[in-house]
Amino acid sequence: MAETTYREAVRAAIDDAMSSDERVFLMGEDVGHYGGCYAVSMGLLEKFGEQRIIDTPLSESTFTGAGIGAALNGMRPIVEIMTVNFSLLALDQIMNNAATLLHMSGGQFNVPLVIRMATGGGKQLGAQHSHSLEGWFAHIPGLKILTPATVQDAYDMVGLALKDPNPVLVFENALLYNDKGELDTSAKPLPIGKAKIEKEGKDVTILTYGISLFKSLEAAQTLAEEGINAEVIDLRSLRPLDDETIMASIAKTHRVVIVDEGWKSGSLSAEIMARINEQAFYELDAPMARVCTAEVPLPYAKHLEDAALPQADKIVETVKKMVGVS
Repeated sequence: MAETTYREAVRAAIDDAMSSDERVFLMGEDVGHYGGCYAVSMGLLEKFGEQRIIDTPLSESTFTGAGIGAALNGMRPIVEIMTVNFSLLALDQIMNNAATLLHMSGGQFNVPLVIRMATGGGKQLGAQHSHSLEGWFAHIPGLKILTPATVQDAYDMVGLALKDPNPVLVFENALLYNDKGELDTSAKPLPIGKAKIEKEGKDVTILTYGISLFKSLEAAQTLAEEGINAEVIDLRSLRPLDDETIMASIAKTHRVVIVDEGWKSGSLSAEIMARINEQAFYELDAPMARVCTAEVPLPYAKHLEDAALPQADKIVETVKKMVGVS
């Protein structure tokens, strides 16, 4: 067990995978000589060379398509897209090819492709570089969607994604890259599709993922000081969702708040609410609630951006209103 940063954990996972399997390679914009837009791949070009750490042109559709072709031919590519906003330029490749070829070929052709990308706001990068669209991708059958929040998951999820025979998208919140935590590279990872209870409680369930996990844990600490014992669950995987863990927690607490950095309309939080309505409606003692990003393009000004994003004080306010404490 050693302390490291989220960035170093992702880099170590890529390094380990490339060292143990010659089929694994990394490609994307500035991943080689520059070391990655967020310095995740710093030093890997010098270690593995230009045949396996590949700088690409600024053409997300082209290099994502190249990754699909390589995966179809037995390789294990990791494609890095700078931000989730730019992934829209590769949406045709991701949705119409990577996600569908297994089904369209009658099960003959798997696409074992890993796509990593930065997501999330809070960096004052404006409306074209700050969105959280992982909920959109979780809508698409044929894809698996992972959202590592902790340093351990930042490492584990790269390996899990590479072992999966299907396309897996890994969304790394850019504000987490400098965060430190404990990493055990020998630990057995939680599988894809399994949520984790980060804090047990009995009064309300808070469902969340990514950077909102830490805002939810901060809120739970504040609520505990006021006598409200919140259970906080890190979803980890948005497709597939861990319905079993979600419904078991609601059967215990009978109240639920969903914290989702996506917009509220048509969101992942809306999908989770629908599932709870279908599977655990009679367990609820109060209407469900959610804390999401305000329905605006994310502002550049810091005070406006902070106001638009889910924050710990908003979570506390929402929970207190739900349990009838003002």
